[in-house]
Amino acid sequence: MDCIFCKIVHKEIASEIIYEDKNFIAFKDINPIAPFHILIIPKEHVPPLDQIELHDKELIGEMILTAKKIAENQATLQSGYRLIFNVGRDAGQTVDHLHLHLLGGKKLLWL
Repeated sequence: MDCIFCKIVHKEIASEIIYEDKNFIAFKDINPIAPFHILIIPKEHVPPLDQIELHDKELIGEMILTAKKIAENQATLQSGYRLIFNVGRDAGQTVDHLHLHLLGGKKLLWL
């Protein structure tokens, strides 16, 4: 498989890892749009949000709870943070592996 996120999971590509557990890995985005911008991905290759199925609902819930856990441990996020799933190229999705953006560290304006 030629998925860049899978290569990060398997440590084939270096990345600044912020968090890791048995199901997820979180690392700094290489093109951050906020002082704190990380990507949370499942370790298992999961297709993008528009291709997931009903059986993926627990994974999505666990992913959001993982983002909450990471945010709670970052002092810069105590005033707020944003979670984003980009779906499709026009929304900015560039990797076809389910991922969640966690943004914070500044006042985030609405798009």
